Amino acid sequence: MIMAFEGWNDAGDAASSAAEYIAEQCGATVFARLDPEPFYDFQQSRPMVRISDTQRVIDWPENTFSHGSLNGRQLIILRGIEPQLRWRTYSETIRDLAIAAGVEMVVSLGALIADVAHTRPATIYGSAMNPELRDRLDLEPSTYEGPTGIVGVVHTTTHDANLDSVSLWGAVPSYVPHAQSPKVAKALVERVSKLLGLPIPLHDLSQAADEYVRQIDMMIADDDDMAEYVSNLETEYDAAMNSGSGNELIAKIEEFLKDQK
Repeated sequence: MIMAFEGWNDAGDAASSAAEYIAEQCGATVFARLDPEPFYDFQQSRPMVRISDTQRVIDWPENTFSHGSLNGRQLIILRGIEPQLRWRTYSETIRDLAIAAGVEMVVSLGALIADVAHTRPATIYGSAMNPELRDRLDLEPSTYEGPTGIVGVVHTTTHDANLDSVSLWGAVPSYVPHAQSPKVAKALVERVSKLLGLPIPLHDLSQAADEYVRQIDMMIADDDDMAEYVSNLETEYDAAMNSGSGNELIAKIEEFLKDQK
């Protein structure tokens, strides 16, 4: 099961875009939805109204489960919105569906804002609670303590039910926090592909990622201060890669999570 939640878990829409892309590549179709009524404060997650064929339609916050397959591998993709209410019930519902469907691994996708350069490869951080899984898949231990989001609650719930679970996070440049980030979405899909040993075509995402870099290059071309800032980030990234250290990114992720009250 691959899951992504809109909200603070989804900087640059990278996580939800990656989940949607994987769903498209495996021909996934929706087979279940969660009733939003128990889980949302509609003053915070307001339903949207639209006109369809002269009829007034209300779209409520959606959590959809889709099923598809790629190279014989069965995938369930959960695309949702972080709820405001009844997190335990929400997480237990996801756990129960995963168990009933015979899910072997739960993989969450997330994206955060960090001091990273758009010109360098998107950095993906992966963690897991299970030591054997960490060793097998080259992941980091989950050592974060502090306020958490729905991703953290779902992972604990599934882990306690003896389901393997992996959390993947991508870093979106802080100087373009509101722009959609196909580059980070692509990096998340690539990590899922490697994690599952599943070749996922990337052509469309690669084109979008290249265009994303080109547009940001144009945006900062006439801004000397921004260009200098990006140059400093590039220097920091290159130094970190030369030293083989990922500790700075891990620290940024933990600081990001601590800020989410």
